[in-house]
Amino acid sequence: MIARVIVDIAAAQTDKIFDYSVPEGMRLDAGDRVLVPFGSKRVEGFCIEMREHSDCETLKDVAARLDDFTAITPEMLQLMEYMKTRFYLRYADSLRLFIPSKLRGGRIRECVRYYVECAPGYTTEQILEQIPKRAKAQRALVERLRDGGEFQSALSSEFSATSIDALIDKGLLVRTSRQVYRTPPGIAADGARQVTLTAAQQGALDRIFAASGETVLLHGVTGSGKTMVYMRAIARVLEQGKTAIMLVPEISLTPQMSRNFRAFFGDTVAMLHSGLSDGERLDEWLRLLRGQARIVVGARSAIFAPLRDVGLIVVDEEHDSSYTSESNPRYRTVDIARWRARYGGAKVVLGSATPSVESYLAARRGEYELISMPDRVGNRAMPKMQIVDMSHEILRGNDSIFSAQLSEQLRRTVERGEQAMLFLNRRGHSSFVMCRKCGYIAKCSDCDVTLTYHSVDRQLKCHFCGKRFQMLSRCPDCGSEEIRYGKIGTQRVVEEIRKLLPDVGILRMDNETTATKTAYLDILGAFANKEAQILVGTQMIAKGHDFSDVTLVGILDADMSLYHNDYRSNERTFQLVTQVAGRAGRSVKPGQVILQTFSPRHFVYRYASEYDYRGFFEKENNARQTTGFPPYSTIVRILMSGEQEQKVIDTAKRMYADVHDYATAQRERFLYVQAMKSPVARIQNKYRYQILMRLNRQDEETTIRNLYAVADRNRANGVTVFAEINPQSLS
Repeated sequence: MIARVIVDIAAAQTDKIFDYSVPEGMRLDAGDRVLVPFGSKRVEGFCIEMREHSDCETLKDVAARLDDFTAITPEMLQLMEYMKTRFYLRYADSLRLFIPSKLRGGRIRECVRYYVECAPGYTTEQILEQIPKRAKAQRALVERLRDGGEFQSALSSEFSATSIDALIDKGLLVRTSRQVYRTPPGIAADGARQVTLTAAQQGALDRIFAASGETVLLHGVTGSGKTMVYMRAIARVLEQGKTAIMLVPEISLTPQMSRNFRAFFGDTVAMLHSGLSDGERLDEWLRLLRGQARIVVGARSAIFAPLRDVGLIVVDEEHDSSYTSESNPRYRTVDIARWRARYGGAKVVLGSATPSVESYLAARRGEYELISMPDRVGNRAMPKMQIVDMSHEILRGNDSIFSAQLSEQLRRTVERGEQAMLFLNRRGHSSFVMCRKCGYIAKCSDCDVTLTYHSVDRQLKCHFCGKRFQMLSRCPDCGSEEIRYGKIGTQRVVEEIRKLLPDVGILRMDNETTATKTAYLDILGAFANKEAQILVGTQMIAKGHDFSDVTLVGILDADMSLYHNDYRSNERTFQLVTQVAGRAGRSVKPGQVILQTFSPRHFVYRYASEYDYRGFFEKENNARQTTGFPPYSTIVRILMSGEQEQKVIDTAKRMYADVHDYATAQRERFLYVQAMKSPVARIQNKYRYQILMRLNRQDEETTIRNLYAVADRNRANGVTVFAEINPQSLS
C-alpha cells in the first residue's frame, strides 16, 4: 500500500503531497499522523490518502504510526482542501489547526494513572481471611476498597507502596492503567434549571428547524434569551443522534457558557479554547474525537473540533471581529462553519443583537433565514442611554475622565448598593487625532476614513490609499492648539475612581489582569459575588455577561473605535455601544447608560441610544453601496514579509506588475488596486509590504483563484506570502 503524506513543515517548497510505501504489517489509515524519512531527517507528517500504486518508482517506507487513534477525520481532510483554495493556506498550516498543538512532537500525551481494586472473583471477606490480623495496614487497605477501586495516587497518602504491592503480588488486588481526563477549571454546575421558553423563544426555535436554507440569522436584542434558544436547539439535534458546536467570541465568556451548558447537558459538553492547559486541551479534544463528548463550547478554534455528524453550529455574537484570524493561518470562522454545515447537512445559527452589515444584508436578500427577537425576556425595558458631550465638560473646567453626570451616577449607584461597569473602548495600536475644542477629526480627502497618527515620523497616514499628511499643530477648522491623541488606560480609570470613591471595591479586567489561567473566572466570580461594586474593563466585559445587580454602565471614550481608520468603524462602534449598554438592567432593576463622546451628534450614537439597529443598518448599508465597500465588493490583501527588506520590495514589485496586468485585462472585475508598505512596516524584525485590491463581487471566486496563482508564480525564498479576504485590520 502507498501512503500519500503531507510533511509537517510549513514552507512553500514542501507544500505538496509525497508518496511513501507502507511496511508489511503496519496498519495505516487516511488521517493518521506518521513519522517519515525526509531528506536526511525523520519528520512528522499526515497521511491524507491510501492508494494501491504510485507514479514514483522508488519510495521510502513510513517509519512509524505516531498515535493509536486516527487524528484527522475524513471531514477535516476535505476541509483542508477547501481552506487551501479559499484562504491561500499551505496544507500543513490547515492540518495543524485540526489537532492540539502540543500533540506535534510528542510534547503532550494522555494522562495515564494506576488504578487499584480487589481482584475479580473475591469478596472482601474472602480477601481479609487471607491477610494476617497483624497486617493492619493491608486489612485497612482492603476495607478502603470494599465499595470500589481507587487510583493509587489517592491511596498513597494513607498506605505505603509496600502494602499495595504485597497484596498485588498475592493476587488479592489488581493494578491496571487507566486514562484520566484533565478537567478544565470552573465548568462544574449544580444542575439544570427548568426554564419554560417564552413565546418568542419557542417561535425562534421552531423557525430554526423549519428554515429551508442552511444558515439562520437570529437577531435578538441583549437580554432576549438567545442562549436558551441555542441550548434547546442543541438538545433537539442531540435527540436526532447528532452533535453540536457552540462558539463564543471571547475566552472570558467560555467558562460562563460552559457552566450553563454543563448544567443543562452534563458531561457530554467539552471545552476548546486557548485558555486551557496543554493537557486539558488534549483530553477535551480526545473526548470529542472518541464520541465521549457530543457538544463543544469554545472560541474560534472550536470550529475545528473533531466531531462527527454535526447537526448544529451556533456562532454567538457573529459580528465579532475575533472570529476572523488575523495571523497565520488566516481564515474566517463563519466560512468554515457554513462549509461544515454543507458537508454534513447541518444548520448554522448566527446570533447577535447587532449583526454585521454583511450578514443582515444576506438575510434581507433571502440568503439567510432572518429570525427577530425584538424584546427582552419579561418585556423588561432596555436601559436608558444619556449622551454626554465631553467638549462641554472641558469648557466647564472639568479635566477628569469622568463627566459630572457619570461621577454623580457612580456615587448614587454605590450608595444604593448596586453595581456599575465602566467600559473603555480601547481598540487598535494607533491613535486618531482630534481637536478637543470643536471635535474635528483628521480624515483622508479621498477615502473618508480616519487618518492614523504615526509617532515615529510624525505623519498622518491613510491605511487605504497610502496618502500622507503632516501632523497637525492646530485645528484647521477652529484654529485651536488643543490637539488630542493617545489613549486612556484602565489602570488610570481605576486610580480616578479611587479618588472619587475611596472606599468602593473595584475590579479591573483587561489583558494585563487576565494573564493567568483562572483570572477570568476569579474576576467575574468576585464581581458576581458582590466583592466589588465597580468593574472596569475593555472589550472583555462588553458582551455576554449577565449580572443582575448592574444598573449603571459608563462608556468612557466611545470615539476610540468611531474614528478608527476602517470602513467598519461606524459599524463596530454601534455594535460595541449596544453590546456594553446591554449589560445594564438585565434583572428587575432598571438600567442606565452614560456615553461620553466628543461627537454627540454623530448618527451612530443617535441610533445606538434608541437601540435602533434597522435604522443604523439602512444608513450604513447605503453608505457602503455608494462607496463600493464590502459587502458590495470584496477586499483582498496579499501581504509579503521577510527579514531582507529589498528582497520583499522586489517580490512586491514583481507581484504587483503581474496583478496590474491581470486587473487591466479584467478591468470590470477590479474597483481598486494598489501596492504599498504595510501600515505596520516591521513586525518581529520582518519588513512588510502589501497589495490591496477591491473586487467586484461578480465571479469573485474565479478572480481570487487567479490572484492566488499570481502569488504562487512570484514567490521568492526568504519572503513569506499571505492572503486575506475582507481583513479585519490592514495593519
